[in-house]
Amino acid sequence: MDRIRLGRTGLMVTRSGFGALPIQRVPMDEAVRILRAAVDGGINFIDTARGYSDSEEKIGRALADRRDEIILATKVPARDRAALLEGLAASLAALRTDHVDILQLHNPPAVGDPQDANSAYTGLMEAKERGLTRFVGISNHRLDVALAAARSGLFDTIQFPLSAISADRDLELIEVCRAHDVGVIAMKALCGGLLTDARTALAFFRQFDNVVPIWGIQREEELAEFLALEADPPALDEAMRAAIERDRAELAGDFCRGCGYCLPCPADIPIPMAARMSFLLRRSPTARLLGQPWQENMRKITECTECGQCKERCPYGLDTPRLLKMMYEDYRDVLANGV
Repeated sequence: MDRIRLGRTGLMVTRSGFGALPIQRVPMDEAVRILRAAVDGGINFIDTARGYSDSEEKIGRALADRRDEIILATKVPARDRAALLEGLAASLAALRTDHVDILQLHNPPAVGDPQDANSAYTGLMEAKERGLTRFVGISNHRLDVALAAARSGLFDTIQFPLSAISADRDLELIEVCRAHDVGVIAMKALCGGLLTDARTALAFFRQFDNVVPIWGIQREEELAEFLALEADPPALDEAMRAAIERDRAELAGDFCRGCGYCLPCPADIPIPMAARMSFLLRRSPTARLLGQPWQENMRKITECTECGQCKERCPYGLDTPRLLKMMYEDYRDVLANGV
């Protein structure tokens, strides 16, 4: 499998990475099987996080005996030195390793102050000095924070939502990172499931020799598809470019990326799915989405108190209550009249 240099880390990572958030949703034995199959297939970059419930534990169970075959990245949602080191200790225990290759701050509100002895960044540096991580990075959903981090000289890698339909201003981050020799890790490479053509999505990223997309994989057939594409990488042709432009036109403007930072919801609305429902109904099989469980989930939107918590937490500045109401109206129409 082709590899690229991940910025100044010098790490040679496979051009497709394994995004381990979704494996928290599958049983342990199945997750172990998928992870080992990914490494057997040639993937060497695995990205996870302390916050992905038992994802780290599953990686540890699957790959502890193959640690020298993989480049392992995790994230800790700490806001100070002590919390970062405590979270890292828990991650290392779950991953069954004495170090990670990249330790990332998980979606902090700002880059942070390296002069503050109690800052999370100071914790990153201490972890590196102690050999608990080889390199340090930051994961973020806000472009201003990502750009500031790339230019700061403080981080070896930046993780940011990037996909074939990303706005031009978001894609500029790739060139800023190239100029500062910062490796780019692309999360949400299928836009939270709204993009369904893996072939086009992969071809889009092959344009960039400093970006590794981490495909969120939770099924063996999904893994098999990406391994097959990597075995015979498609070139981005005019038909694919036209498809990307159609997707951009349809998804232009305010749409939910499904990041989940809006949660928890006091009304128990499953916002990351509910706020994208209109798109999901037109881009994926509808049987499950129109079944009784999801009808009940969508009905919870009528119980929204407009407390504003989701709106305040959204890193994309969406008016989430308004968006949810629009999605519910459309959902009811689809139930009555079909897609």
